[in-house]
Amino acid sequence: MRRAGGWRRGRTARQRRAFVVAGALLGVAAAMLLAAWRSTGFLSDLLLNLGASVVLAAISYVIFDPLFEEARKARVQEHLSFDQAAFVARLHHSGRRVRILDTWTILLEHKHRDDTLAAVRAALQHGAQVQLLLLDPDCTAAQQRSEELERQRVNVPRQIRANLRHLAAFQQSLPPELKPRLQVRIYDASPSIQLYQWDGQALISFFPIGKLSFNVPQLEVDMDSPWGGFVHARFEELWEHEQATLSLDDYWSTTVTLRHDDSDVVDVQVPYVAVDGQHYIDCRAFRLSRPLTVRAQLPPRTAAPAAGVFTLVEAADVDRGAAVPVTRLFDQKYGPGDGERTILRLLPQRAGDGRASGPRSPAGADPHGR
Repeated sequence: MRRAGGWRRGRTARQRRAFVVAGALLGVAAAMLLAAWRSTGFLSDLLLNLGASVVLAAISYVIFDPLFEEARKARVQEHLSFDQAAFVARLHHSGRRVRILDTWTILLEHKHRDDTLAAVRAALQHGAQVQLLLLDPDCTAAQQRSEELERQRVNVPRQIRANLRHLAAFQQSLPPELKPRLQVRIYDASPSIQLYQWDGQALISFFPIGKLSFNVPQLEVDMDSPWGGFVHARFEELWEHEQATLSLDDYWSTTVTLRHDDSDVVDVQVPYVAVDGQHYIDCRAFRLSRPLTVRAQLPPRTAAPAAGVFTLVEAADVDRGAAVPVTRLFDQKYGPGDGERTILRLLPQRAGDGRASGPRSPAGADPHGR
């Protein structure tokens, strides 16, 4: 329904434009015919012939322009592979909409990153809305895609985390007036279509087994064509699915409320990772000084309760074998650590007795560092 409405609006706009142009031509023709009626001799004949010609031009425009427009939009150009430099150049001149739907994008790898981010900044400054949908690095589909690309030696979750790390840093560098125009979400679904859209045009392809999607033929289509309508609907379906997508802000940090004597003290944004359904947070933003519980607002798509009271537990006290992969995940998500991370696990408290469902941590926290 959403796509059909957009198509009708686009068709109405084209019809309106055709009638405006035709009306202008008919106005010119009427002026010429009126002048011919009031004139005599050669000038009258000349204006009469010109006026009649303009009337025919107006009628022809109304009839044939929609046909030519539809033929142009139905045309599909095929490219042998994804041309990063050409797409970045198009981004620089985009002023309405930029959309990327992919597992991860090579545009944010070292070779093209600076040019890509400069082009995105230019598009934002021109008034474009930039939306990126990348695969959730922690979902099953990301691991399956890694297995499909095993011969290419591509670690898909690691590539996605690197993309998201660069996007988070770029988003923080934007001035306040541009930040709302850049929207990044991750999706938990089987990837099927790759989309790179700039204004009314787009490059689309499908994910081949055992090959990178950038190295297969790309179709350049008009977004008002049936092909464009198909990928638009797929993008909208994922983007608006609250259970299947997560915003970059929710992926990047979670909110914990420090508590003392069963009273909430202060909210703190902390980095986090999830391993086997367990959530770990980096508590270096506050010093540990006394027994502490926290109220945490976990990401919507989680096996744990979305919100609740937790005790902070040393990761090594619960699962010594998990300490290394947890640290590695923090490094992959946020970049190599400086050795000062304080990683603790969120252990849910049992309802009714105010105690954790496991060993209590001796840890506490002072959000002011005292």
